[in-house]
Amino acid sequence: MPLRLRKLIGAVLLVVLVLTWVMVGMAVAQFPAIKANALIETIYYVVVGLGWVLPAMPLVKWMVRPAPTGT
Repeated sequence: MPLRLRKLIGAVLLVVLVLTWVMVGMAVAQFPAIKANALIETIYYVVVGLGWVLPAMPLVKWMVRPAPTGT
């Protein structure tokens, strides 16, 4: 697969990943156990705000992987 096409597919998938992550994160943030305590809420938002990076890393690695050479 050409690098340019891989980057396009990866970019679209990253947008889908982030939008899904945001929607789920906002929905879970409304749980009473999280809303009841400001410290827990702050920790939750930090963890969820940075948490999307872990599932995105393999996708980004795939996007920038050099195209196979040869026959």
